[in-house]
Amino acid sequence: MEQELKEALFGLLAEKGAGLMGAANLSGVAGAELPVGVAVAVPLPPKIVRDLQSAPTLEYYAAYHALNEKLDGIVSCGAAFLRERGYAAAAHTTKTVRKDADWRTPLPHKTVAARAGLGWIGKSCLLVTEEYGSAVRLSSLVTDAPLPPDRPVSESRCGSCTVCVRSCPGRALTGALWTPEMPREALFRKEDCKKAQIERMKKATGMETDLCGLCFAVCPYTRRYLARATGRGL
Repeated sequence: MEQELKEALFGLLAEKGAGLMGAANLSGVAGAELPVGVAVAVPLPPKIVRDLQSAPTLEYYAAYHALNEKLDGIVSCGAAFLRERGYAAAAHTTKTVRKDADWRTPLPHKTVAARAGLGWIGKSCLLVTEEYGSAVRLSSLVTDAPLPPDRPVSESRCGSCTVCVRSCPGRALTGALWTPEMPREALFRKEDCKKAQIERMKKATGMETDLCGLCFAVCPYTRRYLARATGRGL
């Protein structure tokens, strides 16, 4: 019955547009108000990602917000599905989750995603997936439904690669290999990242907002996604 519930839920999430899904055991995880998490990822369109290798774009800005809205709908539908079956469930949407001035949330989507097996935290401090690299937007929900957990990813697969570190215009990335429970500060310097994002976005588009995308656009895993999607070489 538990596996059937998971398959029905994941079928609904896929129907609503999820590209990747996973279930996580969140017992003992700080910020998790319920013991099970469901992570959802939606990939960015290949053309938008390819363009980011040169500069931030207005298309990226629009896609960033459109995918966030799409993810809000996906996880809201998933939470409603579980509540209709008698379980507690809460969707972590852009409307319900608050990011503080230090860019922190009580339970980061990428924490749920790594524990749900979607990927690992790269040297970019972003989730890296085998399928799409870091060219994904993420969301999550939490529940007490007995969903069988997927195998968590507990170590980095970045190896000796430093492409994102060397490409970062703000020199904000330390190059450290991620491990679970590692503090964010061991991977990147938030203020250096924010300053560079604002400068690049304003120069390229005239908008003063903290979006860049270069670190994930140049990631080899992301470039493999682009090559598969477009039929072009890296």
